[in-house]
Amino acid sequence: MQRILFLLLLPLLSAMLLFPADGKTTPAKATMAPSVSDAQLEATIRAKLAKSKIGKDGFRFRVSHGLVTWEGNTGVGQHKGAATRMARSSGATQVVNNIHVDGAGQSKTGTPLRKASVQ
Repeated sequence: MQRILFLLLLPLLSAMLLFPADGKTTPAKATMAPSVSDAQLEATIRAKLAKSKIGKDGFRFRVSHGLVTWEGNTGVGQHKGAATRMARSSGATQVVNNIHVDGAGQSKTGTPLRKASVQ
């Protein structure tokens, strides 16, 4: 009898835990405001860019509502990834990387992988 009572009350208790009586819910992560302002984000990226090797590539970037958009060209493929990591570590919520890697820079990153044949 106790098992039957427990099985009948379990969904009710679960619902009470998932949906509190006050109706308040926690905000979704996507709707939360960025932790840093656009001005702070831009200043941080500029400071990091001045100290970094990729600063010599002359990349340009824009900041809008936590979104950082990179523009420019480079001869070193790794610099494109470094720009994305720099923006993320500075507090960007999203990064759009439109940096173009020149042909010479693409060959420095290695040869393309071939599909493995299964035997």
